[in-house]
Amino acid sequence: MSRSQPYQPSLLRLLHGLTALVILLALLSAAWVYLTYDGRLIQLSIPRIPDIIGIHGTFGVGLLLLLPLFALYSFHLGQNRLISSNTLRQLPQLPRPAGRYALHRLINTVMLIAATFALITGRMMKEEWLPEGRLTETWYTLHLWAWVVMAMAVVVHLTAASWAGGVALLRSMLTAQTRENDRPRQWWQQIQSIWKP
Repeated sequence: MSRSQPYQPSLLRLLHGLTALVILLALLSAAWVYLTYDGRLIQLSIPRIPDIIGIHGTFGVGLLLLLPLFALYSFHLGQNRLISSNTLRQLPQLPRPAGRYALHRLINTVMLIAATFALITGRMMKEEWLPEGRLTETWYTLHLWAWVVMAMAVVVHLTAASWAGGVALLRSMLTAQTRENDRPRQWWQQIQSIWKP
């Protein structure tokens, strides 16, 4: 792998990739649930999938398992990819790389918050609400807004990533290549470094 290309740690790529996949499947199944049971703002003719609410809930459970691991990685080993004390000072420099990376770090942080909000509001819902037509339940309304925020956050996240690092940055998150010192057998050493003084 060329040293001039950006490189993302393999553990980050694994956790980010799995979390992103689960979030995208949750967003897609959430849209299906909305179109099946709600449709107050948008109505589309879609095939009915039995137990689509249960399928969406399964992706929610997947996110419940993955998000804490991804957040732990992000706040420790990946902390330079999240908002920091100088992020707001660098944001006005948006045309410059420092400003673009500051925006990207801010959006990364918003993504984690949005995913947490979606997870919490989803866990507070009851499966029977939508089939019973209880569309004004507070937790459902909050979860619906969480879905909207999450969908917008994904679009802005991808836009900010491509603006900050171009196609090379996006490609670096998708490659399967690893460096010699960044193979799965080194992951435990990387994790242990979190607690070293």
